[in-house]
Amino acid sequence: MTPTLVRRHRPSAVSPGSRARDWAEIQERMLVPLYEAVYQRLEVGPDTRLLGLGCGSGLALLMASARGAHVCGVDTDAQRLALAEERLLPQDGHASPGHRVRLGQGGPASVTEPGDPAFTLVTAFDPLYCAGDDAQHLAGVLSEAADRAEYGAPVVMAGWGPQERCAASGALRVAARLADPMCAPSRWRPSGRDDLEDLARRAGLRPDGSGRVACPYGYADMGSALRGMLSTGAFDAAIEATDEEQVTKELAEALHPHLRRDGTVWLPNVFRYLIARV
Repeated sequence: MTPTLVRRHRPSAVSPGSRARDWAEIQERMLVPLYEAVYQRLEVGPDTRLLGLGCGSGLALLMASARGAHVCGVDTDAQRLALAEERLLPQDGHASPGHRVRLGQGGPASVTEPGDPAFTLVTAFDPLYCAGDDAQHLAGVLSEAADRAEYGAPVVMAGWGPQERCAASGALRVAARLADPMCAPSRWRPSGRDDLEDLARRAGLRPDGSGRVACPYGYADMGSALRGMLSTGAFDAAIEATDEEQVTKELAEALHPHLRRDGTVWLPNVFRYLIARV
């Protein structure tokens, strides 16, 4: 007899590459106000040597590079990194010595070599990177990055603001409800008030200021909203535990209250960032 706890579901019809492209073309730009606020506050410029953890398809690195910063980025998603390379590296795939761009799959060690100058800024902008994964693992990655940064350098982590100020929370609760808690350690969960501070202390960092930034999610239509939200990775565990059709259906229902008369979808959100020191 088949155990009742076994769930039968169809595999996703969307390739990881398509998800990565949706992230780069639809979703990643929603965090631009966060990137701008942090870069302005920390006066990112030609003297900045930045390491981006969970850099995705590289938009935050591109914005820092436009300010003159030397940038390195790491991510575990090969498809997103390939898109970051398209954005940041010349056609031959190698940056010139003066360009100072490095991208690597994995941790900080993938973009550093003995004798490299220390980083002056480390960022972990992806809220899921900070709140969804195993805290002990993330603390280890942050500590590894801090070891490659100057003493006193800022390490910036971002997370969701209060649920009542994040319209996307309703949609993300679909991801949490449908995911199997026994096999989904990276499923979305609401951010706690002191999550970022606790993570910083686990990594041996000293909290030293914070801020809040409005980052509304705005989409041209419901189809774009679904593709954008699904590209975040927050729904991957739910799709694995059920199936993509079920997740998409329930996500559309959660987004419907935010559908406007002109067909656009608008979700006001507030993100919080923490500045910690090495």
